[in-house]
Amino acid sequence: MALNIATLKTRALTAIVFVAVMLTGIMYHEWSFTGLFLVIQFGCIFEYLKLIKLIDPSYGKFPLPFLKFFVLGILYLVPPFSIMRMLYIYSPSFFEGPNWVLPMIIIAAIWINDTMAYFVGSLIGKHPLSAISPKKTWEGTIGGAILAVLVISWAASAIWGFSVKYLLAISATAAIAGTFGDLLESKLKRMAGVKDSGQIMPGHGGFLDRFDSLLIATPAVWLVLLLFYRPF
Repeated sequence: MALNIATLKTRALTAIVFVAVMLTGIMYHEWSFTGLFLVIQFGCIFEYLKLIKLIDPSYGKFPLPFLKFFVLGILYLVPPFSIMRMLYIYSPSFFEGPNWVLPMIIIAAIWINDTMAYFVGSLIGKHPLSAISPKKTWEGTIGGAILAVLVISWAASAIWGFSVKYLLAISATAAIAGTFGDLLESKLKRMAGVKDSGQIMPGHGGFLDRFDSLLIATPAVWLVLLLFYRPF
């Protein structure tokens, strides 16, 4: 898989705006944090419903035969954002600093994993990860996860003195679980016969395209912290 320079430029420009909006919403105030993730949640719900209606246009008219999609939607889209809010509240229990530190570490781990997986896969990827998402490779997936864990653990411990045991657990869980989130959304898009879930972010697609990893990574990180570290 070769690097596409034109696509890379579009993705980079969109990413600059996207990161600026995300950082402002997450770091500015508690209410901006809450508002940002409410917008993301509703955007994901809207795009999920569009995908399901493409999979079967009768969904919504006769909901009972399609209960599996309804249940999947509830489990897939509602808990992650409630858990993200809870992680915001309890972040100081793990890291000294503002409440946004723990959510930011999860998001940064996902961003680094996605970015590094793209570059590593583009440069040396040869073995497809899954038929669901043939552009993803084992080389990119493994390389992205390793680099995400190393960068997050080194940077956050060296610069801010955060606990390495938490950083390793959070970054590794976010990177691995995030990949499953990506594959789940890819499966839904393939069933719906579309390339992207939306068009709101040029080069990146829609809300689900951008936050699919977060939807699985957030509950996974919460579960790991709950089971192996401190109870909430």
